[in-house]
Amino acid sequence: MRVFLTGGTGLIGRRLSRFLIARGDTPVILSRQADKARLNPALRGAEIVQGDPGTHGSWESAVDGCDAAINLVGHNVFANRWSPEIKAKIRDSRVVGTQNLVEAIARAARRPRTLVQGSAIGYYGPTQDQELTEDSPSGSDFMAEVCREWESAARPAETLGLRLPIIRTGVVLAKGEGALGVMTPLFKWVPGGAAPVGSGKNGLKPGRGQQWMSWIHLDDIAGLFLMALDHPEAKGPMNGTSPNPVRNYEFSKELARALGRRWVFLPIGPPDSMLNLILGEVAQIVTTGQKVLPRKAERLGYQFRYPVLAEALANLFGPTAETTKAKPEVAATRD
Repeated sequence: MRVFLTGGTGLIGRRLSRFLIARGDTPVILSRQADKARLNPALRGAEIVQGDPGTHGSWESAVDGCDAAINLVGHNVFANRWSPEIKAKIRDSRVVGTQNLVEAIARAARRPRTLVQGSAIGYYGPTQDQELTEDSPSGSDFMAEVCREWESAARPAETLGLRLPIIRTGVVLAKGEGALGVMTPLFKWVPGGAAPVGSGKNGLKPGRGQQWMSWIHLDDIAGLFLMALDHPEAKGPMNGTSPNPVRNYEFSKELARALGRRWVFLPIGPPDSMLNLILGEVAQIVTTGQKVLPRKAERLGYQFRYPVLAEALANLFGPTAETTKAKPEVAATRD
């Protein structure tokens, strides 16, 4: 199978490309820095196409003849403080890039049969204890608006006859990257221990970590994209989260244990106002939360490799006595 892939050099895209290559498929990766991507060992076996999904160009011809497409296009929300210019980049990279991909598909003589569209649980906006499934309504904050536009930009693919799964990705756990790249250094500010990170409620009071975190291990989000690619009944929104979301307080304790910071766990942490000062508006992703459940993935039979937080963190930072049992390799069965 030839799979056209935008965002293939990003966090999820690199892991997904490795899984595709391992099972004999060929990722056709669109990259603004094709020469650099060709030197990446993780992408050995992929075809690299020079181009920017944010603009039309010769890259669009590479879509023709591909069996499927996976769209992970989008500026990293953790890469910069959210100035008005960066927020526009976050939005436009997703929406315009998706529009251009769908237009390229429409012009292809041999169109892909499936477009697996990326999105995020930011679609639902900040919530308290409400359980969110794929049928839950969207929120009204910045990321909710971006996700709605992002998903809407992919909808015309259905009128072209493509199957369109949409993966709403949660907090992806990967060592040194994404949310862990932001959270892990914060723990070093607590001498000899760790603490909750934020609250999402009162910006001045110490954070108690009561907000929910809907997390997922990097291997599992890549596995969910593979299932969406292969499964003929995978259509529409699918939540890309572990079946076991946790409150930030619990997440922080498990992360502290995984990092070997066992001496002290304080019941309170830095207030949201401090995190906002340090991180800017992006801190909202950490300080607010959602309790998102992957109901559709479970109905379709996806078997999570790391459904439990302790095991996921142990895999990333090293095993503990409680989390040493072996895990099978990720495999996607084609239907």
